[in-house]
Amino acid sequence: MICFTLKCAKGHDFDSWFGSGAAFDSLKAAGRLTCAVCGITDVDKAVMAPRVSSGRDEHPLSGPASTAEQALAEVRKRIEAQTENVGTNFATEARKIHDGDAPLRPIMGEAKWQDAKELLEDGIPIAPLPWGGSTRKTN
Repeated sequence: MICFTLKCAKGHDFDSWFGSGAAFDSLKAAGRLTCAVCGITDVDKAVMAPRVSSGRDEHPLSGPASTAEQALAEVRKRIEAQTENVGTNFATEARKIHDGDAPLRPIMGEAKWQDAKELLEDGIPIAPLPWGGSTRKTN
């Protein structure tokens, strides 16, 4: 596996892992690379300096997150602070709120694909979160 820093034509920088340099070339040639920030397909490798370990404890994961990662973290923080996490009861609770059988409030949680599809088909507005509605804590 190799991590490349990529840059889109609009100037967004982001990192992505590939099985090899050839895998990157193959995906690029097929038009299957997209910017993680804006979604355009005009993506190329950014200029990168090789990292050589000096043998000291370097803490490679302690650097600042990209602008996109920082923005997503802020959105997540706001949503989690302003919603009730109902866990795996999401579909049932969303339907109760819609039907007036539970108090109106913002909720988040987990739903099976079929349950989410049925909610949408019944006109109950829901949206997926880019990090999922899991009650698990992540780093």
